[in-house]
Amino acid sequence: MIRRSADDLRRIAERAAKDLELASAEEILAWAAHEFRGFVVSTQSMTKTTVATMIHELGLEIPAIFIDTGFHFVETLQTRDALLRSGQSVVTVASEMSLEEQVRVHGPDLWSRDPDLCCAIRKVRPLDDCLAGMEAWVTGLRRSQSDTRQQVQPVSFDEGRGIVKISPLCSWSDEQVDAYGREHPVIVNPLVAVGYPSIGCWPCTRAIEETTEHARAGRWDGFDKTECGLHDLAN
Repeated sequence: MIRRSADDLRRIAERAAKDLELASAEEILAWAAHEFRGFVVSTQSMTKTTVATMIHELGLEIPAIFIDTGFHFVETLQTRDALLRSGQSVVTVASEMSLEEQVRVHGPDLWSRDPDLCCAIRKVRPLDDCLAGMEAWVTGLRRSQSDTRQQVQPVSFDEGRGIVKISPLCSWSDEQVDAYGREHPVIVNPLVAVGYPSIGCWPCTRAIEETTEHARAGRWDGFDKTECGLHDLAN
């Protein structure tokens, strides 16, 4: 099989955006697995494994990608390991630049001086490498997560990567995610229970005050930064 052209994939995304506008998350995932068989992956942050669990429960062949930045909380790695033990397909990828090399080239604690560059090296470039031969990418983006994610659509086209981007949970509320977790074997990062509803690297993630702050307020505290760069949310 040969990867289809960006123009072909763009047309598929435009058609699906209309056809699947009111589809359920399960229907969107089933469509993705069929339309992009062998050329689709999902990404899993290991906060709540809702998307990976839904894929597994539906019996779909969409492997999960976990990006190991080298700065994850122990609890995040434990969540990844628990997902593997459950029998789900998880592929761990990492930057070609080791942490030691990053220190030699950019100095210590790059995250504290230039978090955009740190994210680019440790998260964005490894994902770009994974997606280079793919036609579609399933994400866990939801509109309710932050103001910057209000325009996320179930199916769109990532112009920068030339790939179809699929966000089956985009319209779900926090309550819907929690309800699904009560009814299905979703693995939840232990940090969620102690004030971390959005979990990234440990140097750039803090607990939030849930009554006054939105879910992603604890990310990159002190910087004018709300996204790691994996998602072009202007797209």
